[in-house]
Amino acid sequence: MLNEMRRSGRGVLVWSVVASALLTGLVWLLGQRLHGVALLPDQGASWYYWKLPDPTFWSRASAWVGYAAHQLVSWGLIYYAQTRIRRYTTGLHRMNVIALAANAGFIGLHALQTQVFYDGLAQDVSIFSSQGSVVLLLVAVLLMENRRRGLVLTWSAPISAQVVAFARRYHGYLFSWAAIYTFWYHPMESSSGHLIGFFYMFLLLVQSSLMFTTSHTNRWWTLTLELLVAVHGTLVAVMNSGPDGMWPMFFFGFVAIFVLTQMHGVGLSARTRWWIGGAFVVSALAVYSWRGLGKIDEVVRIPLIEYLLVGVLALLIWLGVRLAGAGKVSPTSSPTREASPPRRGA
Repeated sequence: MLNEMRRSGRGVLVWSVVASALLTGLVWLLGQRLHGVALLPDQGASWYYWKLPDPTFWSRASAWVGYAAHQLVSWGLIYYAQTRIRRYTTGLHRMNVIALAANAGFIGLHALQTQVFYDGLAQDVSIFSSQGSVVLLLVAVLLMENRRRGLVLTWSAPISAQVVAFARRYHGYLFSWAAIYTFWYHPMESSSGHLIGFFYMFLLLVQSSLMFTTSHTNRWWTLTLELLVAVHGTLVAVMNSGPDGMWPMFFFGFVAIFVLTQMHGVGLSARTRWWIGGAFVVSALAVYSWRGLGKIDEVVRIPLIEYLLVGVLALLIWLGVRLAGAGKVSPTSSPTREASPPRRGA
């Protein structure tokens, strides 16, 4: 099977989803052994519940050393791929197989570390750092895709080609950090929220392993990865606060970004997009008629934050490029093709 995938790439994404689901099932199974771990009472939204009351040197070191090793290996593989691989393939390069195996190995290491020491990085860093890393990943995608699909209703923000080129050239390092940091932030617990989150993280780790393949830039695949945050955010909100909680803000907020931006990059007809947009408006009005129209501003909170962050990120990259004297980065330089492969099938 592996040789067939390496030659033709058929089923690469299907098998990736299947493997991620199986790994999520394994997380659930191993998590049954963690029910006896004593934890402190929940202390509010800024409190991360799943961490030891009395951490030890080894519980901390095991998480940080495991994370650092995983991160450095991932960055090393990205650097090797960018400097040694010059063409896209439908199947897998040998480097992709190595990257998939490395990620699988570190998933196993984190599972073992959780069973022995329990704690993740959450013991030492804020819960908002984990959430923020994923938001940063999503914002960077909006920036990189600005010229292809627009930022709002196909309108492209005036972001310079130089900024986009820099983001495309180095996005792999940022995305790898966001996924791996979030992965090691949490112990491999079996709560519903953890299982949904780990399934999403496994898919992101697969995506980072598929560099310089057409699967990596398959528009429907990347759109699915962007949309899964709506599923994850909504389900976790329902689990934490019930049907009367903040779930509509997450659901309609992230789906609003899909309607305004993401659905315009996969070749849907204008008629289809009008139907999707209309269904979104009707659904939002129906839910907030029940919830209270005075709360309908929740729908725009997440889109406003993400679009504002696109501008902030673009400005920071522009300033960084200027200060570092990196003005020679070209939008068509070879490494940027990692995010812009041949357009077949786009």
